[in-house]
Amino acid sequence: MGGARDPLDALTPRQREILQLVAEGHTSKDIAQRLALSFKTVEGHRAQVMERLGIHDLAGLVRFAVRAGLVTSEP
Repeated sequence: MGGARDPLDALTPRQREILQLVAEGHTSKDIAQRLALSFKTVEGHRAQVMERLGIHDLAGLVRFAVRAGLVTSEP
């Protein structure tokens, strides 16, 4: 009987970082510049995050990040 695993455990530290930045509203271009990565690398990480979490759109990704406490929802 396994307990409910934290879905964030499926992500690497870099993927968590990119998830948080996406959820904060940063574009992939913005994230690439901020983390000194290529645009394609950021897009690849974002695609892997979505696949690992079973999320199929950006809005779902943001909702997940808010529920997971990575970002706060601001009024």
